[in-house]
Amino acid sequence: MGAKPPLSPLAPASFPDLPHIAGVRFATAQAGVRYKGREDVMLAVLAPGTAMAGAFTRSATRSSAVLDCQRKIGQHNSAGAAILVNSGNANAFTGRHGDASVKAVTDAAAKALNLPETRIFTSSTGVIGEPLPHDRITAKLDELSANLAPDAIDAAARAIMTTDTFAKGSGTTVTIDGQNVHIAGIAKGSGMIAPDMATMLVYIFTDAVIDQPVLQSMVTALNRTTFNCITVDSDTSTSDTLLVAATGASGIRVTDESIGFMAGLRQVMLDLAHQVVRDGEGATKFVEVSVTGAASDTDAHTHAMAIANSPLVKTAIVGEDPNWGRIVMAIGKSGARADRDTLSIWFGHIRVARDGWVDPDYDEADAALYMKQQELVIHVNLGLGGGTAVVWTCDLTHGYIDINADYRS
Repeated sequence: MGAKPPLSPLAPASFPDLPHIAGVRFATAQAGVRYKGREDVMLAVLAPGTAMAGAFTRSATRSSAVLDCQRKIGQHNSAGAAILVNSGNANAFTGRHGDASVKAVTDAAAKALNLPETRIFTSSTGVIGEPLPHDRITAKLDELSANLAPDAIDAAARAIMTTDTFAKGSGTTVTIDGQNVHIAGIAKGSGMIAPDMATMLVYIFTDAVIDQPVLQSMVTALNRTTFNCITVDSDTSTSDTLLVAATGASGIRVTDESIGFMAGLRQVMLDLAHQVVRDGEGATKFVEVSVTGAASDTDAHTHAMAIANSPLVKTAIVGEDPNWGRIVMAIGKSGARADRDTLSIWFGHIRVARDGWVDPDYDEADAALYMKQQELVIHVNLGLGGGTAVVWTCDLTHGYIDINADYRS
């Protein structure tokens, strides 16, 4: 790959201090899958009884690792589990070789960790269409298993990065019946980011006791308003994977009525989703697109994504141009119901258009000044009904071209 891009100007000051999750240990290694001189493999080993839930890309060309995880995710097993991730090679569009690589890795990991093969979940991220040198990964399993530690989640976050400019982590502590339950997660993602699951690799851990069907229901529901509401470039990966593991080590039971836990899990998921947008390839601005007054929530989401994915809108944002005509264009092309004469648009607190026409009080200088901010809000009211949606995106700069033009070189 080309030279490492500079740190995103939207990056957090540092990796967060995440709560310790009892029942999970981490290790990383330099396997040389593609990168030299850096950790590129991450292993997480989970306690017996861990419940696993997930969401995956719906790409028609999804990878062998994704297909394998999908087959395993709903199976009940009281044994421990493991998550093994490599960066640098997606093991996607590699035919029978891809299936064989997943089998070789999961079989070897099961043997090294004394776990059932059905409890080994793998992910691969990086270049598509190149055979995975899985022997480089399996050769590191003894080293990985020997170095497992409960406090190495930050190293795990770094090992799964590709074009990311910073490691992504988020965590929270939730009180249930006077006792603390902890949640911590890591993610990678910077480009090839658009909704069709989680649009990245994400691994979230909690020490709560949760039945697998309940955990799966939570993940599916919360995914709709977090990872499925971000976009960097409208391209969906072949390898998108979200895994959530509940180790049960706290002994505190969570049910489908545990609203506080749901809120905490959503907070972690949304924070990680936002971090991916903030690390969008070449991004300099973080943008929230809010749509209200649509005929339905589905229509609102369609309109919001049309705005967020429009190259014309995104380039106007990087140029700090309050070109509200491009918002009108994006709404008109979305395919969802719209009425020109009931449409109103805001940039932040500034209403630029009202009822299908420019607002008579609109001052372009005020809007141009607002567009210079790093964090922006574009709001649209369709004036048709009660449908709402919020999505998040970033601008489209020449940096995106620089990163992707030589991605394989």
